[in-house]
Amino acid sequence: MINVLVVDDDFMVAEVHSKFVNGTEGFHTVGVARTGAEALRMVDELQPQLILLDVHLPDISGLEVLGRLRAGPHLVGVFVVTAESDMDAVREALHGGALQYLVKPFTQEDLRSRLVHVKSTLDRLTSGQADQQLIDRAFGVPPASTHTEVLPKGLSAETIVLVRDIMADASEVSASECGDRVGISRVSARRYLEHLVALGEAEVRLNYGSAGRPERRYRAIPR
Repeated sequence: MINVLVVDDDFMVAEVHSKFVNGTEGFHTVGVARTGAEALRMVDELQPQLILLDVHLPDISGLEVLGRLRAGPHLVGVFVVTAESDMDAVREALHGGALQYLVKPFTQEDLRSRLVHVKSTLDRLTSGQADQQLIDRAFGVPPASTHTEVLPKGLSAETIVLVRDIMADASEVSASECGDRVGISRVSARRYLEHLVALGEAEVRLNYGSAGRPERRYRAIPR
């Protein structure tokens, strides 16, 4: 579970963002701060793993908060969520080490998909040695390829990345479990999983229960 501190001076916006976070599997809002000073204090007190940080705060800029966090002892992920789309702000956030930058207004799905990506990255970077492929994925570098993957109609490139991440993290999953984690229906998740089976990236086994149809469970084929 990744504990999240939501930082936004607008009470209603902070409430909505908190609900979006709590509605994403693997994430929990541990606090809400409405100023930069309050955010820095709550980081000390609550030790969150991730901060949803607005740029425009009533005392100091969210980008200054980011800079102070990076200069301090806290190893905390920062996800900028703001109405500020000025290129200088985006560049400062990038250079300051922000994991994501999402411009308001956005949907729950916009935030959820990026949170899932952040969690997948953090879950993989735990201990041991990282190969270049893992490092590239953590830094958002697309895999080297001479062609663009062609997906069946109705499947999206963004979602299949999430499904692949889940397959890599889990020993095996059902379509229902995959759908819950990605935020899509069981039927849609099964289409993605069956596509990976067709590509030879995954295999399926039938799990026979005490009654009813056997459950199809999928696992990635090691490369």
